[in-house]
Amino acid sequence: MAHNIFEEICDFLKRNNITYRAVQHEPTKTSEESAKARGESLEVGGKALLIKLGPEDFRLFVLSAANKFDSKKVKKLFGAKSIRFANAEELSSLTGLVPGSVPPFGEPILPFPLYADSLITQNPKIAFNAGSLTDSIIMPMEDYLRIACPEVLEFSQS
Repeated sequence: MAHNIFEEICDFLKRNNITYRAVQHEPTKTSEESAKARGESLEVGGKALLIKLGPEDFRLFVLSAANKFDSKKVKKLFGAKSIRFANAEELSSLTGLVPGSVPPFGEPILPFPLYADSLITQNPKIAFNAGSLTDSIIMPMEDYLRIACPEVLEFSQS
């Protein structure tokens, strides 16, 4: 699955007449490295986190790479007793991806409910790793919100 995610995203963007910029770069392990490789600010980086809310309930949360995920806010929003990040094995099994390569898309790219933090939606664009640690996409935020259709909530902290 992972080897096709980048192509799937590009095809999805083209089908929806979205202007975007694809960037190939050295493998990046952190949000800071990714921002530098893309030539973009850390704030516009879209960090996509697969979170486990229940026994088999995985959901995708997207926030600015400059902010931290606030698990207390998410617990309260969803009435969850406990939540945790998907581990590398779960991530691989469910998506075929490695940590740091998850793009900020639910259906039709990834089979998860999608949530975007309200702070990232205020940026003029979003930049993200697109299925690998070496492929990134930068696109207008307005277009991202229109085609990704995330539910916008508040779940980050600066």
